[in-house]
Amino acid sequence: MTTGTRPLEGLRVIELGQLLAGPFTGTILAYFGAEVIKVEPPAGDPIRGWRVVQDGTSLWYRSLGRNKKSVTLDLRSERGRELVLQLLDTADVLVENFRPGAMEDWGLGPEVVKARNPRLVYARISGYGQTGPYANKPGYASVTEGFGGFRYINGEPGQAPVRPNISLGDTVAALHAALGITLALLQRGKTEDGAGQVVDVA
Repeated sequence: MTTGTRPLEGLRVIELGQLLAGPFTGTILAYFGAEVIKVEPPAGDPIRGWRVVQDGTSLWYRSLGRNKKSVTLDLRSERGRELVLQLLDTADVLVENFRPGAMEDWGLGPEVVKARNPRLVYARISGYGQTGPYANKPGYASVTEGFGGFRYINGEPGQAPVRPNISLGDTVAALHAALGITLALLQRGKTEDGAGQVVDVA
């Protein structure tokens, strides 16, 4: 029998974004004890309605939403952004997977948020990173799996590539984000000022 506390207990994570990569990152952190507060838009995370739905909620959401608290805020409204900033004032980690530039457009970019809470680890997940020639291209897992060559090596010779029954691009990105966040938290504990950093996962 395992006893004692889990390694991330006492840490607060604010999860912004939707669908897979950001929410799966939050799920991983919650597994190990972090308090994860998921911020959903008024219509809810779209994954609530994906694929098999039971009692009005998809099985995917039941998997990705477990072990989390959930609040509804409209980041397109001034009041919603004010409330998110208040949540971030008491957080250790922010996870976001919006298109590059969206958080800055809302006044929630790293410079703004970390000026209020320098200890925050600010984790960003996107298709091609926050900068560079492909930053603004769609970052869906299916696109990045093809771009990276993963689709090419799957399936039968002479036939169309096969999509695996999992969004591999999203889940691999989430694993790297969770690792980056954990390393940033460890580094934060070793610095004199206890400052967090930005984790950028493509």
